[in-house]
Amino acid sequence: MRLTAALAGITIGAGHAAAQGRGGSVTASWGAQATLELVATNLVPGGGGGDRSLTEARIVMPVGMLHAAALGGRVRVLAAAHLEKYTIPNGELAPGNWGESFTDRRHPHTLAHELMLVTSDLLGNVDGRVNLFLAVGKGFVPFGTDDPMSRPAVRFPVNHHLSQILERAVVLAGVRAGPATLEGAVFNGDEPVAPGSWPAWDRFGDSWAARLTLVPLPGLEAQGSLALVQAPENRPGAGPDDRKASASARYERGPWYGQLEWARTATAGGAFVFHSLLAEAALTMPGHRPYVRIERSERPEEERVFGNPFRTRRPLFENSIFGITRWTVVTGGDAVEVLRNPLRGAPFVEVSWIGIARTGGGVFDPTVFYGRTHGASITIGVRLAAGMRMPRMGRYQPDAMHDMSAMSVP
Repeated sequence: MRLTAALAGITIGAGHAAAQGRGGSVTASWGAQATLELVATNLVPGGGGGDRSLTEARIVMPVGMLHAAALGGRVRVLAAAHLEKYTIPNGELAPGNWGESFTDRRHPHTLAHELMLVTSDLLGNVDGRVNLFLAVGKGFVPFGTDDPMSRPAVRFPVNHHLSQILERAVVLAGVRAGPATLEGAVFNGDEPVAPGSWPAWDRFGDSWAARLTLVPLPGLEAQGSLALVQAPENRPGAGPDDRKASASARYERGPWYGQLEWARTATAGGAFVFHSLLAEAALTMPGHRPYVRIERSERPEEERVFGNPFRTRRPLFENSIFGITRWTVVTGGDAVEVLRNPLRGAPFVEVSWIGIARTGGGVFDPTVFYGRTHGASITIGVRLAAGMRMPRMGRYQPDAMHDMSAMSVP
């Protein structure tokens, strides 16, 4: 297709554009979102008494998205820029969250959050109703559940690094036949070391993942996935490996949404094993959307940076896990839609009850480190968005990639 001819005619709507020419059409959708929040919690690391509290105001999840499609949707480009490098360079206050050298704070994601080229129906009519697809770029690995950004709660779950693998250089191949989709991918094992970092290209292909997804009924989806991630917390590749497994069931139809998931990660040859169970649900009602999440997840307790209890030492040249804690988090909230078009706005209130317990051996004692084993957090704020709504990032199979007109604002 010649792009110069495709620019002959252009129509622009709210977050949607189409260009038509002799070679066919190019469609594109854009979107932007950000969340302004005020977070308060009485569960603060660093020892001392149990009466410590902390309150912070932040702009989180500032994302710009661009999706383009050509050749009747058989070729797609998916791009998402994540600006947390500038809004939360020191992370978002979130007791229980961990990963990428942050702890009790959610780390900022990388500027190039997703940049993928996706091709589908590669064999055309040769394979009948079977659809072979490929995806390459920087993005999500076919493992686990959806990016928490596209789910109801503002607070990220504790199991984010147990249930998703993202921001990797990935080559993915998949096949969809009827209700079943099988995906496999190779990627680099190293996690980002900073919001502006790119994957370590010399490590590409040292890790793999596979996922089987079934859709037995409209709106109902089940997946099971496995992954081997080489030395995720050590960029040179000298750290312990992770063997990961995930299973989930998800239902979304009409106003109803629900998800149940299980995840397991064994690191250092099984010396440490982390489990997670999570259930969440939401109901879209006229003008607002109440939601709830119940989670019980384990996480490693690693050596903290001197003078900053919210950071852990990195890179890890040897295993420095001091213990394992189990976090039980019950989160409930409601978002009220006050703006619809062209700018969407939804103020929200979200409350979490949090419990911590030691599990297994190790010297880490949450009672000493936090001064308490139960606490709470409350978040108030507003979600702002324009253009297309946040899609299910990381789902590159044809059925999960919504039509461009469906993603744009009505």
